[in-house]
Amino acid sequence: MELQDKVAIITGAGAGIGRGIVLELASRGAAIVLAEIDVDAARRVSDEVRALGGRSAVTEADVADQASADAMVKAAMDEFGQVDILVNNAGVGGAPGWWERDQETTEDWDAAFSINVFGIVHATQSVEPHMTERKYGKIVNIASVAGRVGSGGFAHYSASKAAAINVSQAWAFKLAPLGINVNCICPGLLWTGLWEKIAARRKQQRPDEQELSPRDVFRRRLAETTPLAREQMPEDIGKAAAFLVSERSRNITGQALNVSGGFRNN
Repeated sequence: MELQDKVAIITGAGAGIGRGIVLELASRGAAIVLAEIDVDAARRVSDEVRALGGRSAVTEADVADQASADAMVKAAMDEFGQVDILVNNAGVGGAPGWWERDQETTEDWDAAFSINVFGIVHATQSVEPHMTERKYGKIVNIASVAGRVGSGGFAHYSASKAAAINVSQAWAFKLAPLGINVNCICPGLLWTGLWEKIAARRKQQRPDEQELSPRDVFRRRLAETTPLAREQMPEDIGKAAAFLVSERSRNITGQALNVSGGFRNN
């Protein structure tokens, strides 16, 4: 198992993409620290890891807060004695209720950047001293294809994900001399809690989609934008993350990898 004896912190680990990354890295031997605001959700995924024979621990974390990110890393160090891998997966679509609004608000911009950008910054700053001391580390940030091309009516989210890509590249340049790889994954369309809310918003804004179910709204968007015509799954993102945190990618840093079925924003 290529990640045997490695310890990984994964933020937003309780569902969706986070869960897919947790299970993939655990299946390859990594001990997992599941960092979540929703501790109960993280515990359920932690139980799945242990059922597979893996090692895991759960810590409550709000990566929008630097002190909470520091406590997250301390919990990982206390539990396992090292941190080899950080996956910054926690993300939001906006402030609570964003999917019910026709236009983004200042609160939506603040929420998106607090988690999707500053969450990466805080967690990376927390783990950086430990990785620097050992001259080893793998950091993967989860952005989005929305960060490649702006999306009308969803500018706050698209802009935050574009910033996540740029932050990844900046930190890759900074940390490369210290033996630390930093890369980014840009998922395409996945049926997660986030996309359920996007579908609800689209139904409100588009008369031709109001009679569709949220799942059919998603399927229509998939057909419009994705040449491979199949949705991405959390395990697809997990497999990409597993590659980027393994020694197979030792000479890859500062990259943003689309895992999107060829997504193009028409």
